[in-house]
Amino acid sequence: MLFILFKYSAIAAAVPATLYVGLLGLLTTTWFQSHAVYLHAIQMTWGKDLDMPEVFGFLHNQVTPFNIKSGGSENLYAWHILPVELYHKHEQQLLSEPSGFTSDFSSHLAFKLLRDDPEARLIIHMHGAGGTVGSGFRTPNYRALSAGQPEKMHVLTFDYRGFGRTPGTPSERGLILDATAVVEWALNTAKVPPSRILLFSQSLGTAVNTAIAEHYARESPAIVFAGHILVAPFVDVPTLVSTYKIAGTIPLLSRLAKFPALFSYLRTFIRDKWSTKDRIAEYRLTIIHVEDDYDIPWQHTPTMFWHAICGTRPEGVSFEDLEKTKSESKRDLGAAGSLVERRTDHGIIREEILKYGLRDVIMGNPIVTLAVLRIFDAND
Repeated sequence: MLFILFKYSAIAAAVPATLYVGLLGLLTTTWFQSHAVYLHAIQMTWGKDLDMPEVFGFLHNQVTPFNIKSGGSENLYAWHILPVELYHKHEQQLLSEPSGFTSDFSSHLAFKLLRDDPEARLIIHMHGAGGTVGSGFRTPNYRALSAGQPEKMHVLTFDYRGFGRTPGTPSERGLILDATAVVEWALNTAKVPPSRILLFSQSLGTAVNTAIAEHYARESPAIVFAGHILVAPFVDVPTLVSTYKIAGTIPLLSRLAKFPALFSYLRTFIRDKWSTKDRIAEYRLTIIHVEDDYDIPWQHTPTMFWHAICGTRPEGVSFEDLEKTKSESKRDLGAAGSLVERRTDHGIIREEILKYGLRDVIMGNPIVTLAVLRIFDAND
């Protein structure tokens, strides 16, 4: 009897172990890794027509779907979203225009309201892994972004290659090309100067955001935007997988991080490393994270803040020393969390750690609206 119990116990233990080893094997392949990192096959808008933004709670013709050509010859699917007060001022004319996807956005009133207004501000939105421009929390996020100045704040969001209606396969290089194409469209087609462009991002989008910031900072002359907002950033993919738990409970590689040699070996198979910590530098920056984020631990944000500060100091500063000085100036907001600011020659770097809000719910909260207003006000 004991032998039989031992036998079945051994089988029961071997099955999950075998599955886990199989998962590790799959993670070394490019195809599976791409799906695990980008989750682009999970659209979360099945059964809904992205060309009918009204389905997602927008006003008729408030959103114009169109394509932007990327450097990889991909047609990036994009939404331009009018701020509600500006929509109200031009409502009758907007209602008279055809709705849905357009192959000639430049002929639409919405485009002209962006291009021809010297006070128009543009927020380029870079979303996270999985989903499309219309998925779940992203639509209230667009409203929160423009809520502070509903007559001026336009939002431009897009799907990377392989996401939603944008063809292709995602990769680090590909996503950077895509985001660069969108910024180029804003600068050269919509004619919005960089001082009136803010780059907003969440999760995976934060890595794209910092890559774009680095790219334009190296231009001659350097191109500096109004600012950058990173919500739930991560240091890099190798560090993220060492802490990541599926649904906040099932560890992916975190258990293997206890075995440095094995973990270092497995890291060599990671194709897209997205080393945000090496790209973050001296620009106007707000980093927001929540303590109850079960996907990306909030501890990534203090590390990101440290790298950002180091980018402003040639002599650098140790993480421990920075944490000590932060503790002296940190503002405790009770249930709302805490914040720290550092003024640099290139603008304010701000760290906000919220206690509650998960990684998605806060996207529609006033914390986002205020972050946008602060950056544009400081830039003015």
